[in-house]
Amino acid sequence: QVHLVESGGGSVQTGGSLRLSCVVSGDTYNTYCMAWFRQTTGKEREAVAVVYTRTSSATYYAEFVKGRFTISQNNAENTLYLQMNSLKPEDTAVYYCAAEFSSGGGCRHSMVQYSYWGQGTQVTVSA
Repeated sequence: QVHLVESGGGSVQTGGSLRLSCVVSGDTYNTYCMAWFRQTTGKEREAVAVVYTRTSSATYYAEFVKGRFTISQNNAENTLYLQMNSLKPEDTAVYYCAAEFSSGGGCRHSMVQYSYWGQGTQVTVSA
């Protein structure tokens, strides 16, 4: 069991930056697929970026964030990050942190793979 708590959302203007954090508590000794998803009203939740915690390597970035967002982790602080640069109004959404235990990688970017979710943090980008 893990518990995820996101923070770092807020309101910025186009071109601005934010860094989202996701603190992981509970069973932090295993390795996980961890991901950031986002959702806007009336739309399905979509994956933004995925990382496999054993290798600390990102395994997926959505096309719409490549070159602008970076997923990373700080194992000592049990924290997952999403650095978001060059933000656009279409990045406005609730951003969620997600995790699923994995001993061998195989991280996917489908929300059905993930059992653990944070409560979400709102990001609003104004034109």
